[in-house]
Amino acid sequence: MIRLSQVSKCFDGKRTVTALHPTDLHIDKGEMVAIIGPSGSGKSTLLNLIGGLDRPTSGEIELDGERLGGLSGDGVTRVRRDKIGFIFQFFNLLPSLSCFDNVALPLHLRGWPRAKIQQRSQELLELVGLGARMEHLPDEMSGGERQRTAIARALSVYPPVLLADEPTGNLDSATGADILRLISDLHQRLNTTVLIVTHDMQVAHAAQRILTLRDGRIADDRRL
Repeated sequence: MIRLSQVSKCFDGKRTVTALHPTDLHIDKGEMVAIIGPSGSGKSTLLNLIGGLDRPTSGEIELDGERLGGLSGDGVTRVRRDKIGFIFQFFNLLPSLSCFDNVALPLHLRGWPRAKIQQRSQELLELVGLGARMEHLPDEMSGGERQRTAIARALSVYPPVLLADEPTGNLDSATGADILRLISDLHQRLNTTVLIVTHDMQVAHAAQRILTLRDGRIADDRRL
């Protein structure tokens, strides 16, 4: 499903900073993997490279049978659009759109028929427990409800890969636990490959496998 071959990432400035040293990694379809490590260890860099949000300095990334390095910018955008769902710490919902319209927006951008958009968006919001909150604006919802909306939006096309960057980091512990249970439940139901960057060991231990990054290298890789 996801394969990295000697992938590295350097950032050039007054001096060159190596955020990720040459790395090999294989993640099977349907795995739920937590990525942990101290700040600056390369966690988000690794996630952004896998998600096609950034290009590696060297090496090759293969996602669901496609080599990202051989694709044009439009090709990488297509892979992100069709095969990857993103969940961020700060929700990134459009404040002027309702819960329903935030979930429906990616489907409108794909040119889906209106009736199909209506059906899919309603189905997803009911799946994440927001069937009664569809017309509410983000400011009218709790943090947990906004994150549930963001998860529904990320799953709009049932992508084979779900990437989450600190999905519980902006929530209180009880709400974070609810979101974690939801992600775990969706992972089991949909057989989605899930990668979660987290500082929370409770979140990490909900995964099947934990990758520990340190100084831009995988220091430990263990299955639970």
